[in-house]
Amino acid sequence: MIIVCGVFTIIEKLNVKNIIIAKQKENSENYEKFLEIIKRKHIKVIIVKAGDRVKIDNETYFEIIWPNKNQLSENALNNNSIVAKFIHKNIKLLFTGDIEEVAEKEIIKLYSKKLEADIIKIAHHGSKTSSIQDFIDFVNPKIALIGVGEKNTFGHPNEDVILRLKKRGINILRTDKLRRDNNLL
Repeated sequence: MIIVCGVFTIIEKLNVKNIIIAKQKENSENYEKFLEIIKRKHIKVIIVKAGDRVKIDNETYFEIIWPNKNQLSENALNNNSIVAKFIHKNIKLLFTGDIEEVAEKEIIKLYSKKLEADIIKIAHHGSKTSSIQDFIDFVNPKIALIGVGEKNTFGHPNEDVILRLKKRGINILRTDKLRRDNNLL
């Protein structure tokens, strides 16, 4: 899990009651600040791992797919991001955090049958280090969501990721391409 300034703003400004996180393999300055804020604001922390379910109501829940107990050491903050499938009735969305290829390969080995989803939030802003073909094939989504800043300095999303998605006929929605005139919303 990567803690970014947006998360700090959310938990400082909104009335957050619960936060769901995975056990962290390593600490960072941002993670320590995060813990400080949730302690001060008395926010309940729910720690999840692969196999857990977080129930919203009788027809809606999150199924935690990753990380499992054997967390990855390579780029641990990204590759141990929570990967969760949101299920509401017969609609499935796969949220992939900031995982990269190494985590995607491990997830495929362990959970290939559980990956299929109608919609995928593309990992790591469409970075060239994520969204390998096998992973996309197992998810088999109709729609791909890419959260990315307009004119970002990282060059996200990577053109190879976009081509992989287009090759499969997946409808791509990007936050840097949404227009405010409601033609796309």
